[in-house]
Amino acid sequence: MSTENEGNAVPPAPSAPPVPVASPAPPQGDAGATAQLPPVPSGPPEQHPYGPGPTQTYGAPEGSWPPPPPPGTPGYGEAGAVGAGGGWGASYQQPAPKPAGGGRGGLIAAVLVAALVAGGLGGGLGYTLAKDNDGQGSTTVSAADNGASQVKRAPGTIAGVASRALPSTVTIEAESNSGEGGTGTGFVFDTQGHIVTNNHVVAEAVGGGKLSATFPDGRKYAAEVVGHAQGYDVAVIKLKNAPSDLKPLSLGNSDQVAVGDETIAIGAPFGLSNTVTTGIISAKNRPVASSDGSSSSKASYMSALQTDASINPGNSGGPLLNASGAVIGINSAIQSTSGGSFGSGQSGSIGLGFAIPINQAKYVAQQLIKSGKPVYAKIGASVSLEESTDGAKITDQGAGGADAVESGGPAAEAGLKPGDVITKLDDSVIDSGPTLIGEIWTHKPGDKVKVTYTRGGDQHTVDLTLGSRVGDS
Repeated sequence: MSTENEGNAVPPAPSAPPVPVASPAPPQGDAGATAQLPPVPSGPPEQHPYGPGPTQTYGAPEGSWPPPPPPGTPGYGEAGAVGAGGGWGASYQQPAPKPAGGGRGGLIAAVLVAALVAGGLGGGLGYTLAKDNDGQGSTTVSAADNGASQVKRAPGTIAGVASRALPSTVTIEAESNSGEGGTGTGFVFDTQGHIVTNNHVVAEAVGGGKLSATFPDGRKYAAEVVGHAQGYDVAVIKLKNAPSDLKPLSLGNSDQVAVGDETIAIGAPFGLSNTVTTGIISAKNRPVASSDGSSSSKASYMSALQTDASINPGNSGGPLLNASGAVIGINSAIQSTSGGSFGSGQSGSIGLGFAIPINQAKYVAQQLIKSGKPVYAKIGASVSLEESTDGAKITDQGAGGADAVESGGPAAEAGLKPGDVITKLDDSVIDSGPTLIGEIWTHKPGDKVKVTYTRGGDQHTVDLTLGSRVGDS
């Protein structure tokens, strides 16, 4: 599960600048009002490279499912993984003891002092005007409001979409038995209390941990994991004692999304719940392999929607909406350039966010609600996960000495053999094993696909029907 500030001391809250001499004194008892600002760093933060070199490998073949995480890919987990390409989730940790002036008093005091300074200036000006006009016999007549100050937002505006969607999003807190955990986001899937989110958001709570979901109006419910799919990075949780007024978000059609379409993301970046950001779809069918960067992590693969809407750790599992307010994706991963900022070990948004297409996520969620286990489409062949631009090569041998091409499986029935290099799946170009896996998983078992491959320098095309595999192991 993703963590923020895990193992790090809580940074001190920013303190307020001193009160200007000419300004009215702050109210008595405001402990943080006269604290000094911390020194400003003299230079830019240290930058770290990201992304693997051209010869770096992803890991073991598909046959050893679940495969290990491909290094250098957008990460979504622990702080240490962010340098490898992105971080997800806001941290969960026990609150640090409050300082004498209050844990967040410095920040609050800064706001109060600013208000007092502005108030002092306004008050002084008002007094001067009143003094100058005293005895002049003049009067001030206020114009009638006539409703001009009552701003109405049309349903199609971003504000209108956000006002309808926010009540159906939740901030999720997951905690393991050992007390480790993090926060993420989810959204209402049905009136029975099912919430859809990312697998890595709730992973810490699987197997007896604690899980809760909080709505924007403050209502908080205990929850339980109904099912989780590590390979898809999708999970479904269910609220305990779910309220009767749940309003599921409408689901769009991610196949109809076009580059340039407007997007709206909702989540809890760095723990700041109910945050709304906007952008566009900047690319489609982006092959993404992500993990939390730990030694035991297993990769998730997606043919993602790419968006430049600001997405940060804590947005994981939140909805990516279109301009009409329909869910088109689940925010899942980011690409980042450095190892962290904001006093944490996690990176922030650089405008490269990735979402699981909702058509795929809907199918996975329905399977998890039905049986508690994910169902994956497969071709029945092990492919190399080495980074490549030539295609997905069927390995000479599968995991544990098994056959690389499963006997009687879809690939065998289509005549594929070890050494064949798959270059296209239907109309999608395949440049590597992870790309092939992500594309296969956008389909359902039983779907018929056209596979283009090369053998001995010659190109061939065959049709095959995808098989199925139940579970992550």
